[in-house]
Amino acid sequence: MLFKNKLLQLTGLIAVTLISVKSAQSQTVSVADFGIMPDTYENVTLGIQNVIDYALKHNQPRLVFPKGRYDFWPEGATRAKYFVSNTSTEQEDSSKVKTIGMLFKNARNLSVDGNGSLFVFHGKMTTVVLDHCENVTLQNIEVDFERPTMSEMRYVKSQEGTDIEIHPDSRYSVVDGKLIWHGEGWKTSHFHAVEFDTTLKTMRYADWGTFNKSKATEIRPNLIHFDTPESFKTKPGNVLTVRDIIRDQVGMFILESKNVNLENVGMHYMHGLGIVSQYTENITMRRVTCAPRPDSKRIVASSADFMHFSGCRGKVTIENCRFSGAHDDPINVHGTNLRMTEKLSNNKLKLRFMHGQSYGFNAFFPGDTVAFVHAASMIRFEKGRVKSVERLSDREIAVTFENNVPDGLEAHDCVENMTWTPEVLIRGNHFTRTNTRGVLLTTPRKAIVENNTFFRTGMSAILIEADAEGWYESGPVRDVTIRNNEFVDCAYQGGPGNTIIAIHPSNKIADVKKPVHFNIRIENNVFKTFDYPVLYAKSTQGLIFNNNTIVRTHDLAPQSENKGMFYLNGCSDVQISGTKLEGDVLGKNVRLENMRKSDFKLSGPDKIILE
Repeated sequence: MLFKNKLLQLTGLIAVTLISVKSAQSQTVSVADFGIMPDTYENVTLGIQNVIDYALKHNQPRLVFPKGRYDFWPEGATRAKYFVSNTSTEQEDSSKVKTIGMLFKNARNLSVDGNGSLFVFHGKMTTVVLDHCENVTLQNIEVDFERPTMSEMRYVKSQEGTDIEIHPDSRYSVVDGKLIWHGEGWKTSHFHAVEFDTTLKTMRYADWGTFNKSKATEIRPNLIHFDTPESFKTKPGNVLTVRDIIRDQVGMFILESKNVNLENVGMHYMHGLGIVSQYTENITMRRVTCAPRPDSKRIVASSADFMHFSGCRGKVTIENCRFSGAHDDPINVHGTNLRMTEKLSNNKLKLRFMHGQSYGFNAFFPGDTVAFVHAASMIRFEKGRVKSVERLSDREIAVTFENNVPDGLEAHDCVENMTWTPEVLIRGNHFTRTNTRGVLLTTPRKAIVENNTFFRTGMSAILIEADAEGWYESGPVRDVTIRNNEFVDCAYQGGPGNTIIAIHPSNKIADVKKPVHFNIRIENNVFKTFDYPVLYAKSTQGLIFNNNTIVRTHDLAPQSENKGMFYLNGCSDVQISGTKLEGDVLGKNVRLENMRKSDFKLSGPDKIILE
């Protein structure tokens, strides 16, 4: 009741202030002008949304927050339905309703400056939504959760069974001998665990099942004993991170917007999926930190990707950012292939979203240029232009094209939106503490990945796919440069061939005459690796690996079954030249499959053998 009274008082104060304030004549709106002050630890959600709505209504160009802490609860938050790429199936989250801390809808020419403030969210929330906005900047803001939906526990020494020390931010109960993770209005029901080795700084998939089956006893607050089997071994000091797999909210959502900038922003925890940019034109992420706050002593900052770009266009710039503690990929840039399920007329197709967690959003717009894609070969074999789009259901749409669809269209073939594909610059970033990849990249436009450090990513540091059978993430690349990066002990737990860089389209047959990817240059990088594999490439034409240095490291033990340094499958016009080897480098060989020796050129200075 006390909380409700305070909320009503705050709402009343804002209503009075809205009448009396004269901010309409100024160029800056401060939340303080509306009676909202930092460090009260009271719920500011409704009050700040009122200020945002006021600023947008009166076309104010600048919204500021006096420096301090602001707390956001679901009570008073805007609830709105959004279909977000790569999040949840109909069964996992049927409503698609997001609980939004700050909603910016149709904002134009707006700068939001937090002055270094900390925004603390409670429960399960999507922190910020930018919906159909243009020329918007978010800057000098730190975002965190009072109780992250990720739980963390550290192994401690024990004589029998397993003792674990629970992080103070991870709330729990022990009921009938079972450990239950819970928070502000939620509890974990679907367990997914990743273990962080605090000595080796590696992240590996782990099994929560043993703890689920073992009796739990609380020794003292935050110290739990499990009666685990004698065969169950742990490494004292390592941290087990546990999440619920349901992606019912996202860290931030940028939808069908243009010219969006994030500068000096800290996203210290994000639930479900991270910053999702969907069908947005021109996005800049500069000095964005996706990592736990140092004083929190937490390991993980997101229960899935950090930055996810789905169907964007213009230019995506990610510069001088830091990524540490993701349960999935720090950066993923892709489009979405929709499968043809029925030819409705000569120029009209029924298309379907195929992956369970990606559907319902606008994938095509009138005037868009598309490519018709043979799913088996991943070849874009014809172009078309969209005339109109009709939504048939959340899963299916009918697209009418300006001209007849090609005769060569086959069952299970896909349609890819070529208009909504971005130029990409990923520069000067630091990647660490992730059990998956560093960067997933699929775009036909110019892409540069330069001057980054990839430290012990669990899988390939960079993965270039093109997919019409799994996630249905399009599409083949045409101009990629990977240069001046440092790769340190990557791909220790997976990735195609356990390679540091992997080019792996989903085509069934690798035919040298039917390349999927084109023009990929890997130059002047340093690969510090404990294992054999460095590069895997499939169905690529015009692949250059030039003036790179490969250095043997010894902190991790070689473990891959792939004993080759380079594995090339169905590629052509390949050049490996100027490779420098330092230390007792493993492998020193190139393996070719489904290609001729004439498709490949190899030159010094250090000796690499062609098998």
